[in-house]
Amino acid sequence: MDHEAWLRSGERVSVELPGSGRFQIFCRATGSGPWLTLLHGFPTSSWDWARVAPALERRFRVLAADFLGFGDSEKPTRHAYSIFEQADLVEALWRDVGVEETTIAGHDYGATVAQELLARRGDGTLRTRLRAVVLLNSGLYVELARPLLIQRLLANRLLGPLLARAVTERAFARSLSSVISPAHPLGADELRAQWEVVRRGNGVAATPGLLRYMAERRENAGRWERALERTDVSLHLVWGMADPRSGAQIAEHVRRHVPGARIVALADVGHYPQLEAPAAVAAAITEAG
Repeated sequence: MDHEAWLRSGERVSVELPGSGRFQIFCRATGSGPWLTLLHGFPTSSWDWARVAPALERRFRVLAADFLGFGDSEKPTRHAYSIFEQADLVEALWRDVGVEETTIAGHDYGATVAQELLARRGDGTLRTRLRAVVLLNSGLYVELARPLLIQRLLANRLLGPLLARAVTERAFARSLSSVISPAHPLGADELRAQWEVVRRGNGVAATPGLLRYMAERRENAGRWERALERTDVSLHLVWGMADPRSGAQIAEHVRRHVPGARIVALADVGHYPQLEAPAAVAAAITEAG
């Protein structure tokens, strides 16, 4: 499914976020069965899940949304973007749609949001029940993650806004391709489509603000790492071991420190398992949920 068809199959809904206001959020709910919530990564969008969605929709009622500042959702300028606010957004969508219990699958940035939701469950404040959590490549342990140079530069408060104006389609495609395994390269048309989704609305200009999540990972490492290690929710990793940024080193750390986690290791897959090995990802999520 191309990105335009993906967008046509969903809608923009108005969501109230505590302390921030009301925003237009792209949301897509399809399929039938128990709920499955898909949380996408940075800097892309829910369209990342398009290759696995058809298989998942045969087993689940699939809820996929673009986080605030991403994809076809509203991208306010001078906004204090936060992982905590994105978790609030997920909870608001669950309330609005009527999700009382769900499995979560989170990738990259979305996996960090999933960690915060697990932490809220541990705090006793999460109203929605979690059947299982499936995590795809992400900096789950911040000290082991290796962010791209462009991410570090864009996250700089002074340099970031200037650099964002200079980001081109070619630079974006080069950065995205650098975390994809050579065994499963993305074609030029898909790279171009990813760029089109990223730059919708005020997309590229919002990037420096969104990258605050890297500092949040450091600031909240204890909370989010404990959420993994102490949760009683069924925890699964579907992991591209060839990912140069958050690959085998993180999966092995989880294996040692979260012995109850079930790990599907994809040897020749990079940072985007759902794009590179969609059949394996769909099968793993189906089995987990």
